[in-house]
Amino acid sequence: MRLYIAEKPSLGRAIAAVLPKPHRNGDGHIVVGNGDVVTWCIGHLLEQVEPEAYDARYQRWALSDLPIRVDNWQLKPRKGGAKQLQVIKKLLKQATDVVHAGDPDREGQLLVDEVLDYLKLDDARRHSARRLLISDLNPAAVTRALKGMKSNREFAPLSVSALARSRADWLYGMNLSRAYTLLGQQAGYRGVLSVGRVQTPVLGLVVRRDEAIANFVAKPFYQLDALIEHDSGVIRARWQPSEACQRWLDEEGRLLSRGLAENVASRIAGQPATVVTSEHKESSQAAPLPYSLSALQIDANKAFGMNAQEVLTLAQSLYEKHKVITYPRSDCRYLPKDHFAEAGAVTQAIARCLPELDGAVSGADLKRRSRAWNDSKVTAHHAIIPTPKAVAPHSLSGKEAKLYGLIARQYLMQFYPAAQYAESKLVFTIGSGHFVAKGKVLRQPGWRALLPKKPEAESRATLPELAPGSQWPCRGGEIKDCMTEPPKAFTEATLLQAMTGIARFVLDDTLKGILRETDGLGTEATRAGILELLCKRGLLRREGKTLRSTPSGQGLIHALPEQASYPDMTAHWERKLQDIAEREYGYAPFMADLDQRLLALVTQAQQGGVPPSLRNLPAVARKAPVRRRRKTAKKTPSQ
Repeated sequence: MRLYIAEKPSLGRAIAAVLPKPHRNGDGHIVVGNGDVVTWCIGHLLEQVEPEAYDARYQRWALSDLPIRVDNWQLKPRKGGAKQLQVIKKLLKQATDVVHAGDPDREGQLLVDEVLDYLKLDDARRHSARRLLISDLNPAAVTRALKGMKSNREFAPLSVSALARSRADWLYGMNLSRAYTLLGQQAGYRGVLSVGRVQTPVLGLVVRRDEAIANFVAKPFYQLDALIEHDSGVIRARWQPSEACQRWLDEEGRLLSRGLAENVASRIAGQPATVVTSEHKESSQAAPLPYSLSALQIDANKAFGMNAQEVLTLAQSLYEKHKVITYPRSDCRYLPKDHFAEAGAVTQAIARCLPELDGAVSGADLKRRSRAWNDSKVTAHHAIIPTPKAVAPHSLSGKEAKLYGLIARQYLMQFYPAAQYAESKLVFTIGSGHFVAKGKVLRQPGWRALLPKKPEAESRATLPELAPGSQWPCRGGEIKDCMTEPPKAFTEATLLQAMTGIARFVLDDTLKGILRETDGLGTEATRAGILELLCKRGLLRREGKTLRSTPSGQGLIHALPEQASYPDMTAHWERKLQDIAEREYGYAPFMADLDQRLLALVTQAQQGGVPPSLRNLPAVARKAPVRRRRKTAKKTPSQ
């Protein structure tokens, strides 16, 4: 009997669907017509044991016992996973062949491999195990994948890379969370000061933004527009200060001297404006790609004020309960080419689920193929799109309908033409000064017709086609008094954008490229949980649509070494983990390097005493448990 072990039930059912019939559903598995069996995990079925499982002294938190070190790692069944683990164990005893069908990424590789290790699969079957790589649940794609299975041994480095990341995150979070929580307690703080490789740089982003806002001092600056008369009206052209004016500009090129603006305005009044450049062109804007989870969370926050966790919960309901969208925890915005054939069925399902989109469905050109259909860019999962399944409109809650509507519109946009614009640019010289006017008008809305707001609102006035060299009278200059504004506080949308584009926040410029090639801070599946954890621990708080740091969060960031509160360390880790996956670096040196870093960080915490930033934190009502370690250890983050 061949046993297929999928990462999740939906993948298991997709595999069974293309295997011989008839099928017989069992408890946590499906028996197919030729006697083979398909079973599945439910995400990770195993988790790390608590520190006290390695040494009883770790049950009590003490600075002197840090750093926690582990020589022989142990796993235990995750809550809710023990039953399915027993199902797999029983089926493994009967199996002659094993097929690993985890997701085609490093986490998917580890997820099934760790189950095989935990259940002590014998060497012979481990040696012969096959790897099934499926990124698309379309039957044709699954059938192709079944024909192209490889040896599971080829993917061992992926599993080792994921294992190194998991263990390193556990050690880092466990040691530093204990260290700084204990230092906080010495200062009278009764909360948990949790530290993680991902969550702490995220907290650092918010703390530094809040402090920039608090310390911001508004400064006046000035804009000067030349008012140039032509046959059909007046053109406003913005003055471009020359190199000679640099000392009156700030770092962003804003003019700080009103006197200079007044001087230029007086000199250009009544002078001829000579056209230097006259550009007029048509431009187009392609439809945005379908959603990844982060992109969906960002847009849902902007449109409806939904937080990241709420979006994930609603998306899971649309996927698992209603089955009207595809797998939601995806980091990909592309679609397999095979899915193009389902466009008719999917769009009809959209019209039935949300009748208000019937017009948008009718206007879709299902022969149009956007850039979204690209097999080479599909990763472990494809973009989030509607499925061909329809439900009655009243079956969805109000919020579910709103989220489904976002996903459906984004999918329908793939069958609409690009938005067409008329762009124009005029450059004038008046005396010795240069002035620029720009115009942009939406000619054909294309996919933008599906946006809730009217696309015309984004258009700037068109400019006349003036011949280069022609001269037009300048009526004078108009000065606008402006004030610099503080940076905006993070919302969940802008913080998620910062997490996915984290490269611009590193201190070491040489690391920017590494982070650009990764998914940023956290993963699609963990970002919402990270934000919730920071709020739950009292390190962040929600104020309307914004996320602000609390005194506890600020105190923690200032207490930590700089390397712990910036994303640079994540970039270092990602580079080494990728090297492990590509057989260019080893697990042992990675963990040895981590051990040295942790020792240095913990020693600094032990010898430095209570940091000044923790001495005046407000006590919180909920005490940080010290003796009931089992409960607290579960809450200590791995990231």
